[in-house]
Amino acid sequence: MVKSRLVMAIGAALMAASCASTTPANENTNKTNVTAPQVQTLSADPLASAQGTAELTIEQIMADPDWMGRFPENAFWSMDGEHILFYQKREGSDIRDLMIINNAEGEASKVALSDYHLYVADEKEQSVAGNWLAYTFEGNVFARFGDGSVKQLTRDEARQHNLQAMTDGSLSYQQGNDFYVVDINSGLTRQVASIKFEDAPKANEEPKDYLAKEEQQLIQYVQKERKAAEERFERQQQLQSQNASLAPKPFYLDKSKQLVQARLSPRGDKIVAAISEPNKWREDGDIMPNYINEDGRISSEQVRRRVADAQPDEDQLVILDLENHTDTALTYNTLPGWNEDVLADVKRENHEARGEDYESEEKPRPIHLMADWGWENGAIQWNDNGTELAVMLEAWDNKDRWIATVDFSGKKLVPQDRLHDDAWINYTHNEFGWLNDDSLWFMSEADGYSHLYVKPLNGDTQQLTEGNYVVETAELSNDAEYLYFQANIEHPGIYEVYRVKTDGSGEPEAMTDLDGMTAFELSPQADELILTHSTPLMPPELYHKEANVSDAPERMTHTVSEKFLSIDWTAPDVVGVESSHVDEPVYTRIYTPEGFDAERAEEYPAVVFIHGAGYLQNAHMGWSGYFREFMFHSLLNKHGYVVADLDYRGSKGYGRDWRTAIYRQMGTPEVEDLVDVASYLESNLNVDGDRLGTYGGSYGGFLTFMALFKEPGLFEAGSALRPVTDWAHYNVGYTSNILNLPQDDTIAYRQSSPIYFAEGLDDALLINSPMIDDNVFFQDSVRLVQRLIELKKEDWETAIYPVEPHGFRQPASWLNEYRRIFKLFEENLK
Repeated sequence: MVKSRLVMAIGAALMAASCASTTPANENTNKTNVTAPQVQTLSADPLASAQGTAELTIEQIMADPDWMGRFPENAFWSMDGEHILFYQKREGSDIRDLMIINNAEGEASKVALSDYHLYVADEKEQSVAGNWLAYTFEGNVFARFGDGSVKQLTRDEARQHNLQAMTDGSLSYQQGNDFYVVDINSGLTRQVASIKFEDAPKANEEPKDYLAKEEQQLIQYVQKERKAAEERFERQQQLQSQNASLAPKPFYLDKSKQLVQARLSPRGDKIVAAISEPNKWREDGDIMPNYINEDGRISSEQVRRRVADAQPDEDQLVILDLENHTDTALTYNTLPGWNEDVLADVKRENHEARGEDYESEEKPRPIHLMADWGWENGAIQWNDNGTELAVMLEAWDNKDRWIATVDFSGKKLVPQDRLHDDAWINYTHNEFGWLNDDSLWFMSEADGYSHLYVKPLNGDTQQLTEGNYVVETAELSNDAEYLYFQANIEHPGIYEVYRVKTDGSGEPEAMTDLDGMTAFELSPQADELILTHSTPLMPPELYHKEANVSDAPERMTHTVSEKFLSIDWTAPDVVGVESSHVDEPVYTRIYTPEGFDAERAEEYPAVVFIHGAGYLQNAHMGWSGYFREFMFHSLLNKHGYVVADLDYRGSKGYGRDWRTAIYRQMGTPEVEDLVDVASYLESNLNVDGDRLGTYGGSYGGFLTFMALFKEPGLFEAGSALRPVTDWAHYNVGYTSNILNLPQDDTIAYRQSSPIYFAEGLDDALLINSPMIDDNVFFQDSVRLVQRLIELKKEDWETAIYPVEPHGFRQPASWLNEYRRIFKLFEENLK
C-alpha cells in the first residue's frame, strides 16, 4: 500500500486555530489510499468554492498574477535563528519587499531598507570558535556577535566576497584578485596575497635591438642609471620581504590566464587557485535584433554563442605558498580516467557514417572545476583547521566528476571519488563538503539515484541513503550529526523533509508528513525548520516546526487571494501510465471535466501538455511552476477536454536512467512516452484518438514538433511555444551534455533536431515565438518556417511577440498566445 494525502490534506494539527480565519471551512483534510503496487495514482480533492464564485476565463488566467496572491519567496532564517524572513512581490510592481515574522510568530511586516544589512547575507561564514558570524551584504563585510551587535568592516564599491574564517580568530576575504585578513575586534586589515596575471617587474628592461644594446655598452651615463635602478629595485624587494607592515610581494602568474576561483587556507599559509585562459561567452556575430525600443530604432542585443561554436573549458590548479612565496601547478594525471578517450565509440560511429576510419588514442582531457550552482563554498573547500583541501572537478566532455584532495607535500591530487557516466554527469546533485577534518560528505548518482555518502580520507565510502528515490538539497547540521534533505521517498510526486545520521547508524527519519511539495531551511542552530509547502491547488505558503520527528508544523503565512480560492479549480490525479518501452511508468497529471463519465457514448477530446526544460518534474503533488498552464487546464476541462501532463523520459525526479534515456536521441523516447499517454487516454478515459491535441514551450515546443513530425496523426493539432528547432544553435552547457558536440556527434544532432523531420508534418501547427528570446533564439523558428515553406507544407501558422524574451512578461502577450492555442484546439478537436 502506498499512502497519499488529498491535495488539501495538511493534517488537523497543521490547520490549527491560527489558520482558521483564512482556511475554507469545508476544506477536506481526510486521507485516501492508493493501491496499485507500481502504477500508482495520487488523487486530489477539489478545493471547495468560496462564496461569490469567480468566472474562469482566459482573460483572468493570463492577467497579472497579483490577482492570485503574492506568495512568499526565498524564505530564510535571520542570522541568530530567531526570525523568519522572506521576499514578497510588491503589488503592481516587479519589486520584491523583504518581510519578517518576528520570533517566528504572528503576522509578517515589511523590513525597512535601512535595516536590510542586518538580515540579508550574500554569503556567511561562522568563526571557528563560534563567537561571531561574518557575512557580506551588497559587497561589504559585516560581523555579527553573540550579543546581537553588528560591526561593519568594509564600506566601499570594491565588493568583497569569498569569506574564510581563520584559525587564529580573524577573517579573510577576497577583493578582486587580492586577499585580505581582518581582525574582527580591532578592524585592522592586512593584505596577505595578491595575484597578478602579468610579467613580474624587473629593475631594467633587456635591450630590444642592436641600437639599444650598443647604447648600453658605450654610454657610461646609461650604465650608471641602470645600476641605480637595480639598487632601488633590490632595496624595495628587501623592504617588502623583511618589513611586516607592508603588503607582501604579489604572485605573478601566466599573463595569458585569468582567475576562476581561489580559496585561502584557514591557517593563512596557502591559496589554492583555479586559473584558465579567457574563454569568451560570445563572438561579435552573436547578436539578436530588438525591433521595439524607446528611440524607435533597431538595436543589436548581445547573445551567447551556440554549442556548434563551443571552445574547450579547462582550469589549472595552482598552489600558492604564502610563506615561501612559491607557486606550484597541479596536474590531473592522478585522476582515474584523466586521459581516456571516453567518446571513442561515438566518434567511431560518426566517422564510419562519413566513410572514414577512427583511431582512438589516450590524451589529456580538458578538466575544470565543477560549476557550483549555488553551493555554499563552491568547488574548492578547506577543512576547518586548514590542513586538508578538497576540490570537485568535471571533465569538459561531461562524462566524469571527481572529488580529490591535495597532497601538499607531494604536490599532487589524491582522488577520493570518481563518478563516471557514459551519458553525462548531472549538473545538479553534486553538493559536497567536510564532515569533519578528515572525512567528506557528498551526493552522487553512483547507484542510479542521487544519494548521500560519507568518505573518510583514508577509508571506504559509506552510503547513507539508498532506494529508488532522489535526494535533494542536503544540508549538514552545525554539530555534523545529521544531514537534512528533501526527498521523494513515499512517492515520486511527493517531496518531504528528512534527516539521516552521518555515522550511518540509522535509516532516514521523516521530519514532515504533509504530502505535496515541501522544501526546507534549517536554522543556524539546526533546531528549527522553515518549510515551504504547496499542493496542486494551493500555492506555496510558509510553515514552521522544530527540527525533530514529533513536532507538528505551524502555518505562518496566508497569502493566497480570496479570488483565487473562490474558483473551483480542477484537482489533477497523478497517474502512473504503463510504458511500452521501460519497466517504470510514465507519471502523468490527469485533469478530467466535472461530471466526467468514462462510459458515456460520446468520447472526449483531449489535450496533452508537454513541460519545458527537459530535466524538470511537473507530474507531482505540489504547486506547479507552470501555474498559468494549470489554470488553463481547468478552463479546458470546463470546455469538455480531458488534459494530460506527463513527465516523459528525461524528466527530473526519477533517477539516472530516466534522466539519461534521451542521450543522443532527444525526441525519441519522449515521443514514445507521448504515444503511451495518448493510448492510455483512449483506453481508460474515453478519449477520442482522432481528437487529440498537444502544446508546450521551450523543450515542450521542441517535443511538440517532434511528435507532429515523427508521429503524424498522433495529434490533430499542436502548438509549439518558444521552441528549439535545431540543437546545434542552442547553448553549450545544456546541449553538449546530452548530444556531445556537433563536430563529434553529428548523428546525434541530426536525429534529435526537428528541422530534419519537418517533412513529416501533416497536422495543424501553430508556432509561437518571442523575438527577443536570448535562450532559444527567434532564428530557430525563422529557419524552420523557411523549411516548411520550401517543403510546401500547409495548415500551419506563426505568431510572433516582438517585445517578449523566453519567459513572457506582458499579460497581453500571455493572453494573445493562449487565445490562439485555445482557438487551435476548438477548431481542430471539436
